[in-house]
Amino acid sequence: MRHAVKVLIAVCCFATLAFSQTADELIAKNTEAKGGMEKIKAIKTMRMTGKFEGGGGFTAAVSQENERPDLVRETFTLQGMTAVQAYDGTTGWQIQPFGGKKDPELMGEDDMRDLLLDADFDGPLVDYKDKGNTVEYLGHDVVDGDDALRLKVTLKNGDLIYYYLDPDTYLEIRKEIQQFIRGSVRDRVVDLGSYKPVAGVMYPFSISQGTKAHPDDQTETVQKMEPNVTIDPADFALPASLRTEEKKSGIVGIH
Repeated sequence: MRHAVKVLIAVCCFATLAFSQTADELIAKNTEAKGGMEKIKAIKTMRMTGKFEGGGGFTAAVSQENERPDLVRETFTLQGMTAVQAYDGTTGWQIQPFGGKKDPELMGEDDMRDLLLDADFDGPLVDYKDKGNTVEYLGHDVVDGDDALRLKVTLKNGDLIYYYLDPDTYLEIRKEIQQFIRGSVRDRVVDLGSYKPVAGVMYPFSISQGTKAHPDDQTETVQKMEPNVTIDPADFALPASLRTEEKKSGIVGIH
C-alpha cells in the first residue's frame, strides 16, 4: 500500500512538472514566433500611431510611446482635444480634458492598472519570473470556433491574464484580462490580429476589445510603428506642478 502511494505521488509530481515545462515551452515558442529574444531585446523604444473606433461610431487618433524598461505615454485625440496618460517608471499621471480637467493630475493605483500593463515593454510573458508573474498551461480551448492553447498568467499584483495562442503560429490571438479592484472584478476581452514584422519582431496591427458578450466594442488599427526612435524624456516625466504636489502629499510611486 505504501509503495502504491509512493508511486501515485511520483506520478502526480511528474505530471505537475510536465505541465509546468509545457507552459515554459509554449512561452519559448511564442518568443521565437515573434522573432526571438535577441531581436525583441534589440528594440529599446517604440512609437505607435493609429486610429481608434468606438462603439458609438466615432473615431479618434491614438499614439503610444514606450521606452525600456517601463516608461509609457499614451494619447487620445478627439475633436481637437488630447487626453494623456503617462508613467515615468515610478508614478502615473494624466490629463483628461474630456472631463473638463485640463491640468495634469496624479493617477491612483487602481486607475493605473491598464497603463502599467502597457508600460511592460515586452509583455508579461517575457522574463515572467523576474517580474514576479506565474504562468500555467491550461490545455486546449476554442476561440471563434478555432483551436487555441490557453495560458493563465497571474501578475505580481494578483490580476489575471488568460492568453490564447494560435497552435500553428504560437502568436497571441486573444487575451482575457481580469482585474480585482476594490472587491469587484473588471473583465475585458482583447482580440489580436493582422500581425506584421517591425524590426524583425511580429506585432499585432489590429486590436479589438470589449466584454465577452461584445468583444469588438472598440477597435484600434495601428497605422505606423517606429522602433528605436529618439523620445524626449519629458514625454514621460512628471509635470512640474505634480512634482510639487507629490512632495506635499507624500505619495509613493508604484513599481
